This record gives sequence, C-alpha cells and structure tokens, in this order.
Amino acid sequence: MSSLDSVLAARALLTSLTPLKTDCGRLCEGACCHGDDATGMLLFPGEAALYEGCDFAKVIPAEFDLAGERAQLLVCGGHCERDNRPLACRLFPLYLKFLRSGRTKVKMDPRAAAVCPLTDYGVEALDSAFVDAARQAYDTLLGDETCARYLKELDEAFSL
Repeated sequence: MSSLDSVLAARALLTSLTPLKTDCGRLCEGACCHGDDATGMLLFPGEAALYEGCDFAKVIPAEFDLAGERAQLLVCGGHCERDNRPLACRLFPLYLKFLRSGRTKVKMDPRAAAVCPLTDYGVEALDSAFVDAARQAYDTLLGDETCARYLKELDEAFSL
C-alpha cells in the first residue's frame, strides 16, 4: 500500500464525521476555513496529487520539511467541496502525540487554539465517534512508514 493509499483510507474513515454531532462551524463562523494566500492545511504524504487542477484551492510549499520532503499546504478560498477536504481538515482540531512510552495519544492540536473554540473543552467534549474514527485514521497512517515518519516529525515540531 502506498502513502497515498493510506491517506485515502484514513480520509474515508472521516468522510461523514465531524468534531460535534452538529455543524461546529456555526460556533466560530467556520474560522478554520478562513485564511489568506499563505495560510493553509498541511497535506499528508502523496495527498498533493489529489489537488492538481483543483478549482477551489491551490497547493503551495511550506517553509519546512517533513518525512524528508518539502511539506505542502492546501490553501483554499474558504469554501470547498466537502468530499474533497484534505485529511488535516477532517482531523481538525486533533493531532497525534507520541508519548515517551512509545505509545500515541490523540490530543487537541495546539495550532487549533487560535481559531477553534472547541479546544477550550478538550477531546472529551468532542463526538466520541469522531474521536474514535480519528484514532483509526491515525492507526492507518502509522501502518505506512512515510506517513508514520511524517506524524512523528510533526509531533516533534510541536514539542520544540
């Protein structure tokens, strides 16, 4: 299985689930969907290929590397085709933390605190089906060597 296959499998787990049982974007007016020409969501390994010729967003290089490659961002105009959301949007506001024990834990993404009011309430306040699906998505990604390295390096970047 390629990295892109792993990403697609992880995305599929989160197709119809969101952090709350209702539209959480109504709480913050979709704050996570608004940015500028240089603000976007990180794309997972291989995911940029899905957005070639995309009419609602563009892929731009980030200013750092992850898993031995230049990280890529998807910058959108604030509205997307929901079925084509990148994996980072589907997982938001969660990320995977690597513990010293070697285990992992799904936690609130520290970058989300600037835009997402749900971060004030913790993972426990999110829909449990969403959190479970995010865990399964991360487990799927961990089964791919490149995606696992990407997640590890992303977590290390948060820890600096």
